[in-house]
Amino acid sequence: MQQGYAAVLCILAVLGLEAAAPGECELTRLLQDKLQYEMRLQYMKHYFPIDYTVQVQYEEVLRPSNITRLRNGTVSEAALRYLWFHVSSQAVLRIREVLPEKHPSWKYTQELCQLFDALGEEYSKYRQTDVETVVADLVKLIHSAGAESRSKAVRPKALLDNCLKVMRMLYGVPC
Repeated sequence: MQQGYAAVLCILAVLGLEAAAPGECELTRLLQDKLQYEMRLQYMKHYFPIDYTVQVQYEEVLRPSNITRLRNGTVSEAALRYLWFHVSSQAVLRIREVLPEKHPSWKYTQELCQLFDALGEEYSKYRQTDVETVVADLVKLIHSAGAESRSKAVRPKALLDNCLKVMRMLYGVPC
């Protein structure tokens, strides 16, 4: 069994893909279950006023096209997953900031936050601290307080739609 696992890792390394840790895969499966279309529609669209938007930093909107561009720029898969984690967890926190505790979407966003917290623990165990400069700079921008001038209005559902699409891109093959 160990030889089979090592062979798969070797093949992934040859293909240029970095394997995700088993804990990451399980947590992303749970996230995918929580981010089902019906749930995103109900909690992030139907429970919000029509055309409601959340102010986020420009860098907090991560689309599949951004991932493709970074991949073409030879950014590693591990660094892309690290970036996705930071962008997506920050987006969920931005949505949660605007919700009162009695809002119907509060519990849903709390559960998403808990899954991202658990994923953050996985990253602290399995990830190297050095990532490509491009990714490190983006993560710093996301967590910097002075970047409010580069903000844009985005619908909560769109943030979670992008989160799910990018997650499927990054974790589809290794998981």
